[in-house]
Amino acid sequence: MTGLYVHIPFCAVKCFYCDFAAYSGQNKQVQRYLAALEAEAALLPPRVPDTLYVGGGTPSELSAAQVQELFAALRRAHPASRFVESTFEGNPESLDAEKLEVLARAGVTRLSIGLQTADDELLKSVGRRHTAADFARVFGLARAAGIPALSVDLMYGLPGQTLDSLRATLDFTLALAPDHVSLYGLQVEDRTLFAKRGVAEDSDLGRTMYEAALAALAAAGLERYEISNFARPGRRSAHNVNYWRRGEYLGLGCSAASFLDGVRSTNELTLAAYMGAVEAGRRPSAEGETPAGLEALGEEAFLGLRLIEGFEPSPALRAAFARPWDQLKSRALVREDGPRWRLSDEGAFVANDVFREFVPPFTLEEALR
Repeated sequence: MTGLYVHIPFCAVKCFYCDFAAYSGQNKQVQRYLAALEAEAALLPPRVPDTLYVGGGTPSELSAAQVQELFAALRRAHPASRFVESTFEGNPESLDAEKLEVLARAGVTRLSIGLQTADDELLKSVGRRHTAADFARVFGLARAAGIPALSVDLMYGLPGQTLDSLRATLDFTLALAPDHVSLYGLQVEDRTLFAKRGVAEDSDLGRTMYEAALAALAAAGLERYEISNFARPGRRSAHNVNYWRRGEYLGLGCSAASFLDGVRSTNELTLAAYMGAVEAGRRPSAEGETPAGLEALGEEAFLGLRLIEGFEPSPALRAAFARPWDQLKSRALVREDGPRWRLSDEGAFVANDVFREFVPPFTLEEALR
């Protein structure tokens, strides 16, 4: 399977926790950017992508006409593709009935809507520009437009968030019967406003919130299939599962990544550098790498372990990381299910600690294997 990711970097306001390539106050650049996306598509190696994911940023910041233009450009760039799944991200304040109808006609099969929390005061405090009521209204409009699957993004561990607030958000969300939920714990990244304000994560409260959310989502019939993702039967994100299985993907737009023929490349981060490169007829890659040896094997491990069902490691991977794996097992962070390697429940909560065992720099003993 091959995925196609398209990055739309425009936002009304950048959320205080956001570390993605997202730019506010740049909407005058949209038309130029859309032209650059189509031009970049012509520079990429030929592929027939199976899935499409339009993310950001806030793709719903595009006007209805610009959304139409985007999908028309993607059809021209990939005329042979019959996407088995087509995902579009949006926020309540920039989605309306007209835009949702355009998305439905364009063949969008999954709409991922950012809620984060149903606490209106908390929404303001993290830089969001909508209310819970706005979200519920847009969710209903999306159902009426006939988009087959609706996904909700939630967060826990936000500054000022309480366990009761999270439970109320879960009740609010589950009453809408979403097809998919993505649940992320707050991570304060260096380039965010939260980092500049000195916001700190509360791991103990975060753990309590995480366990409460797992119970509520499971009781509502949403199966956890990846560390942070829950779905009803048949509603998993095929595009993202392809990432975690180390499948190939094309990336269009600033900061987007591609993984083709074993080579990973990442585009220029800024709008100006990205558009300037494409307009000069060059692929806008800022960096590239070809994971090999231990690095490729480790990547196979930490991506496969993101899936709750785990993965079946290759013999080379088993041999190369036998000692770290045994150490992780002794700490009850991982387990073996027949031939498959999986995270334990504890390991899923501290997954980043597990993944560090599979990324450079490796110990000398591993490097000599």
